[in-house]
Amino acid sequence: MLERSIVAFAQLGAEWVLWLLVLLSVLSVAVMIERALFYVARRADVKALQGRLGALLDDKDVDGAKKLLAGDDTMEAHVVRAGLEYLHRGEKVAEETMAAELVRQKARFDARLIFLGTLGNNAPFIGLFGTVLGIIKAFKDLAVADVGAAGGNAQVVMSGISEALVATAVGLAVALPAVVAFNYFKTVVKRSVQNAQTLTRTVAVRVETLGGE
Repeated sequence: MLERSIVAFAQLGAEWVLWLLVLLSVLSVAVMIERALFYVARRADVKALQGRLGALLDDKDVDGAKKLLAGDDTMEAHVVRAGLEYLHRGEKVAEETMAAELVRQKARFDARLIFLGTLGNNAPFIGLFGTVLGIIKAFKDLAVADVGAAGGNAQVVMSGISEALVATAVGLAVALPAVVAFNYFKTVVKRSVQNAQTLTRTVAVRVETLGGE
């Protein structure tokens, strides 16, 4: 019973796999657009921010530094704001608070990238799976065809195999943009993390002058 069910499933062909790949491709493009808009809206001018933040903290204007970052949804601003709230408790507490916030923000910026990475790694295999199913169906069609029509049988098999190979091509076409987007977005996140760490040091080195314990 189980064997018959598996054989029947294998003979469905590659069409449903192609539709699955099309659906995954649409979802992939949606994630790419959403993440691109997310990162563009949260891009920080770190050099300018570091200069202004450092000047305010050198003047011991913590409230001014908080106002500078108020309403800013960048990773860097979230991390520094967390540290500013605990400056009065000393360098260690402020640094640990910023480190914890950096982990939380990195997770927020990494959201949905796992989908692109997984799709990029596995879409070719999904396409190959469709190709295998298509070839199985092609030979099944050959088995039930008129054994006397040799030329016609060959045409049936070749047509079925060519259609099956489309699944592999589609799998690769879906995977490549996902891999490129995943690698690019991971670079964007890494750069934001490095910027946040730079600003963390900008705050930490001024804790003593601000009256930290």
